Formats: sequence, structure tokens, C-alpha cells
Amino acid sequence: MPEIKNELTAKFAADFKENKKQQLAQNAATKNGISNAAENIEAQSNNVPVFSTDLKTGEVANQKQSGRCWMFAALNTFRHKILDRFGLKDFELSQNYTNFWDKYEKANYFYENILATANEEVTSRKVAFLLATPQQDGGQWDMTVSLFNKYGVVPKRVMPESSNSTSSGDLNNYLNKKLRKDAAILRQLVADGASDSDIQTKREAMLQEVYNLLAISLGTPPTVFDFEYRDENQEYHIDHDLTPNSFFEKYVGVDLNNYVSIINAPTDDKPYNQSYTVEMLGNVVGGKQVRYLNVDMETMKKLAIAQLEQDESVWFGCDVGQSSDRKDGIMSLDAYDVNELFDIDFTTTKAQRLDYGESMMTHAMVLTGVDIVDNKPTKWKVENSWGDKVGEKGFFVASDAWMDEYTYQIVVRKDLLTDEQLASYEKEPTVLAPWDPMGALA
Repeated sequence: MPEIKNELTAKFAADFKENKKQQLAQNAATKNGISNAAENIEAQSNNVPVFSTDLKTGEVANQKQSGRCWMFAALNTFRHKILDRFGLKDFELSQNYTNFWDKYEKANYFYENILATANEEVTSRKVAFLLATPQQDGGQWDMTVSLFNKYGVVPKRVMPESSNSTSSGDLNNYLNKKLRKDAAILRQLVADGASDSDIQTKREAMLQEVYNLLAISLGTPPTVFDFEYRDENQEYHIDHDLTPNSFFEKYVGVDLNNYVSIINAPTDDKPYNQSYTVEMLGNVVGGKQVRYLNVDMETMKKLAIAQLEQDESVWFGCDVGQSSDRKDGIMSLDAYDVNELFDIDFTTTKAQRLDYGESMMTHAMVLTGVDIVDNKPTKWKVENSWGDKVGEKGFFVASDAWMDEYTYQIVVRKDLLTDEQLASYEKEPTVLAPWDPMGALA
């Protein structure tokens, strides 16, 4: 490619200066910022937070300065059931408890993958991928299933948030520092021909240190506790000597094996109505395999609506930062008119955005309502986990067109699928590369 000549740049500058529309856009953007200058106020009137199907929920949760949206969203779907079944006005499950076991298991999962790739060069793409982020806050639905099946859940008051769960930067930094050092040690043991027994002994010592690090940072997970509460009628209840697993069974009462992940990935390498998994994606060694059924967007939305109309909320994953007004809680393709501001067409297809790294799942939330007009959805009610100071007391509105473009995953009950869809889901999945966009962690 030829170098940029100064004369060409001078021509560009002269053309820009002569364009009065661009001069006005410059004044607006430099003074107010790009988003404020491009904000379209009509998006608010087009996305009024009123829905024909609107589930009862409590107050929104707040993940604060952490990336735990996926577990907040999962725990919120359970919370909705508990509020309804036991007549509670408001209630939260402990995100910190689930976070502790997630990081503990992710460390072990990292060790497993490091040992599995120990004979590859450290510069190989797989090893480099593992070392880039040994563990993080994010995750996927099937990863929550592995945690809940193994460790259960507890009320938030039994294991409340800690400074390091609500602001996780330091914890992630030091845990990843340790895991990278451990990776070097484990790889060297393999290179030196150490026995499986010696490697396992060393791995257990490393896990003890991980447990200690997490316990110091997050607190010690409870094993037995009492649960006491007053219902909406102010009647007092107490349940003694519960374990996290018995609490899950009694108060959540959800068979997690009855739920499946549905994705919409309209790329050439992922034909619809087939199942997929992602290599090296997970958290619990021996836990549930991450698996998806890829369908077209109309099918995905029909499944979500079917579950909502049966009074059950829907965990979903999306690219929350795209065309999204955090302050007003509006996710709509017309939220910002950047094409008009810059006089540039930024339009790409959903498949192009996935293939070229422009978009992927970045955040998980909960669908708690939908507005149906003439038998078609027009907008969706979204429970976020950013506290009640954004949106409508923490709830967002997503236009149906926005859902089409930026929603990638939902979780629904198996009984909502057709026999053909369920059979496709249960077939041996195609294995995607570790860096595939469908392996993105919310």
C-alpha cells in the first residue's frame, strides 16, 4: 500500500473544512462526546417500559465492579421462584458463595488444560490462549449448572459480599499471577518426566494455596446454616441445619438438567439446528459440558416468549454495549445516530460482526417481560444487575430489532423444544475452537 502523501491529507482537511454539516457535528461531538451528540431522543418514546407480559420480580441486584453478570442472572432466575413460592417481598441468593467455588474450580480446570497441552510449545495458540487469562469473573449458563449441582446455593446473608467480590480487580490479578506461575511449574514437571503421582501431589498443594487465597479474599463458604425469614404476611419462619445443597433442593427446587442453551450464530461455519460445544470452555472438571443448539432468531424469540408466558423468566446473553443507553436503560438500534453524525455507514450483518470481532456475548441478564402487538414482539423487559440507579429502577427496555442483532443466547426448558430440536441438541456436538466467539464469557 502506498504511503499517505501530505498533499492528500491537506485535501482531506480542506474538504472537511468546507463541509458545514461536518463542522456542526465537530462542535457537538467535541463539546458533548460522541454518544451525547448522536443520541436520538425518539428512542425513548419508541421504547416505553410497558409490556403485555410482565413478570413479578423483586428489586434488582448489583454486581458492582465485577464481571459476575452470568451468575447474577442465573441466581436472579432462582430468586424469582423463591419470592413467589415462599411469599417473600425481597430476597437475594449469595453471589459471593457461587463466586468462591467458581474461582476455585476454574483454577483446577486451568491446571487440567495446562497439563493436557504440556507437550505443546508455550507459544502455541492454545497455550497462549490459556495463559492470556487463566481465569476471570465471566462464565456461561452451563458453567453455573456445574456449580449449582455440586455446591448448591445459600442466602446472601449467610455469605454476604466482600470487598473483593464487589471489586474483583485485585483478586483476579493475584490469582492469575499465581496460576501462571503454577503453569510453568506443571509444564516443567511434565518436561522432566515426573510421575503422575508427583504431579498430582503438586497440583493438590497448588489447590490448597488457591483455597487459602480465596478464603482470605472472599470469606469461608458455609457448610451448615439456619434460614430464617418473614413472609409478606409477616409470619416468621426458621429452617435449621440446612446445607447449601439441601437449601437448593428445598427452596429453589429446579432440575437444572431440564434446561438447554439456545444460540443464534448466523455464520457459515455453524449451520442451524445443530449442537455445538467449545474446546477448553468450562469451570468444573467432570462437570456439565457447555453445549448449545443453534437456531434462527425467530425460533429463539418464540422459545423465550413461550417460557415468559408460562410465568418463568429467561436467562439470556447479549452484547450489551451496542446501541445501548445505560442511563435511560434503552437498548435500541436507533438509540444513537452515529451514521448521521459522522456521515459514515457503520452497518454490518450479525454474521460479519461475529466473524470479524466486532461483536460477541459480553453480558448476561434476565428477560422478565415482552410486549406483543399483533402476535409479534415489539420490545422486551430486561432485568439487569447494575443496581437501581440506571434504567427504570435497574430494568432496561430492548427493542425487538435490537434483540435480533445483539442477542446470542437464551436458556429455556427442554419441554418447550420440538422433538426434532431436542434430538439435534442431544446429538454429539461439533467442537468449536477455544477462541470462537460463541465461547465468549458473559
